[in-house]
Parts: sequence; C-alpha cells; structure tokens
Amino acid sequence: MSIFQKKIINLFPSSFGLDLSDLSVKAVWLEHEGNRDVIRSYGSVPLPAGAIMDGEIVNPEIVEEAIRTLLKKSGPKKITTKKVICSLPETKAFLRIISLPKMKEDEVQEAIKWEIEANIPLTLDQVYYDWQILNLNLTNEKDKMSVLVVAVSRSNVDQFREVLEGAGLDPVGLETESIAEARSLLLEKEEKKTTLIVDIGDRRSSFLIAIGNTPCFTSSVPLSSQMITEAISKSLQISFEQAEVMKIKNGLGSLAEKSPVFLAAEPILESIAVEIEKSIDFFLSTYAYSQKIEHIVFCGGGSNMHGLLPYMAKRLGRPVEVGNPWINLNFGKRLPIIDHDHSTQYSTAIGLALRGLDEYEDFT
Repeated sequence: MSIFQKKIINLFPSSFGLDLSDLSVKAVWLEHEGNRDVIRSYGSVPLPAGAIMDGEIVNPEIVEEAIRTLLKKSGPKKITTKKVICSLPETKAFLRIISLPKMKEDEVQEAIKWEIEANIPLTLDQVYYDWQILNLNLTNEKDKMSVLVVAVSRSNVDQFREVLEGAGLDPVGLETESIAEARSLLLEKEEKKTTLIVDIGDRRSSFLIAIGNTPCFTSSVPLSSQMITEAISKSLQISFEQAEVMKIKNGLGSLAEKSPVFLAAEPILESIAVEIEKSIDFFLSTYAYSQKIEHIVFCGGGSNMHGLLPYMAKRLGRPVEVGNPWINLNFGKRLPIIDHDHSTQYSTAIGLALRGLDEYEDFT
C-alpha cells in the first residue's frame, strides 16, 4: 500500500479523505463538476478520550463505530464511495530529504534502503516507506538530486488499515498529515518560497517547513488548544466546558488590556512561540535549503482563537496568517459549504481528498 503520492490504478469513483486524529474523525469528499470542484460531503465526529492516544489506536471498536457514524451523518450528500485515503499521525512518521548522486529511477530504490537505515531510528523491516525524486535540487550541488523519503512504523500503518477495513472501507492510500496539509495549504505552482505551517491541534502542535509545496522538515510538541482551555479553566476556576465556550466566543480579548483569558493562556502561547523559533532556527542552521522563512501559516482548530494571530505576529516579529485550504480548488462563483472559521480544521482532510480527486482525474 502506498503511503505517498504514487498513483493507484482503477481508482473509481474518487476517494474521500479521512483525517483520523486523537480526538476526532473528519471526512471530506471532493469531485469535479464540469470545470469546477465541488464538496460532495464533509463532516466531523468527536472521539472519546483514550480511543486513540498519541497516534496509537487503543480501542479499535470505538474508532470503527465513530467512522461509521461519520459516514452516516456527513453531508450534504451521502458518501457513497468506500475508497478512502486516510491520514497517518505525524508522531509515527519520519520525513527526510536525502541527497543522492544523479542516477536512474530504478537505481534509486536500492540506494534509498541504505539511506533509510542510516537516517531513521528503525530497521527497514519495521517500516513502510515511499519516496519521490524532487524537481528541485535543494543541496545546489552539481550531479546531485534531492529525494523526499517518508517512512512510517509498520505496526502503526497496519493498525490504521485494519480499523478502516473494520469500518467497511477500502483504504487505497495512507499519507502523513504534513504531506496532506502541504497539498491543501500551499499553492501547487509555488516554487521557492519557504513556508512554515503551524497546526495547533487538540493534543499537540505540529510544525511543517516547506520549500514551494515540498515538505522538508517536520516536528511536533505536546502543546495544544486543549491545554489553553485547561489553563483558562484553572485560572478562572470554571469548568473545562465553560472555558472552551469562553475561548471560542471571546478569544484572547484585548492584548493591550491583557484580559483574564489572555493572562491565563499566555504561558501556553509563549511556549508555542518559543518552539516555533526553535524549529525555525534548527531548520535554517542545520539545512542549507533556505536562508529565511518567508511565510508563516496557522491551521488547525486552535488557529481560530480570536487574538491568536495578532499575538503571534507581535511575539515572533513576523507576519502570520490563517491558512486557506481551498487555495488549490476552483469553486467558480460558489462559496465553499464549509465556512471560513471551520475550514482550517479540515486542512488535513482536504489535502487527502485532493489526492483522491487528482487520482480520480488521472484514471477517468
């Protein structure tokens, strides 16, 4: 089973994207309608805490039932295809750019095996892996080529595949969250701009640095939207549910006046900012791919908190913006049926659905 962008024969009808994370399951199904793209169906259902923990499926039955529930409630149309492309947790994946002497594609396969053994802390028989020769040479060395390699633990992949099949689906592809987000949030034709994507999720924040739309570096930290809610709950002595409502409704409030919500959330926000700076410094100092980060994009459920972007822009001293996961889709004059405030939560699912849409187009 491919876990990267290889084409899968006889992919008909188009696959839908399924983002399977620790606390939720999200689906997006895209199709073409003439020369326009349409969202046939989408939806989200929560997962109870503990069903998936840090990317490990702890209770397969609960996850399977959540997927079946999602398929029933997604709309505006029912998801009729069983073919699915599902996300794999970033914490279980290894993404590397390796440099090889220029060689024929059939020779790369053998060279990749040696590089995986040298660059990944698992043996070859413990991972599924995939690779792609890049159009750009990131090393700038003559007679060299850059190859993107992704490897994921076999046990983790097998877990996800079994759950998908248990829910009655046909998994035709698995893909890491970072690659899916790069596909949805970065322009297809972008060539050299270096972008940092910050995904603030319910359980962790993930960082992806890409040149053009090619992922080059990923990392994640245990700082999350949920931790911000917990900090507000503890500081204001209110329930978690009340704190979540306050966070969504009021956001951080006035940064100048430093509202009680802001003061409660500030230590977590500061920690996220510090980790962003560490990731940028590590990338720029360790890899010679770029001289600077030119663009910072936020996504994930936590990115919708009012006041977050102004705070981060001021704290990091850089312009930041909320990602647009529709950037590579053509809706014509229609507006997406997923509103702007919720669309970034679907960035991974949209990226997966875009892969299914592209493969459908290639084989029909």
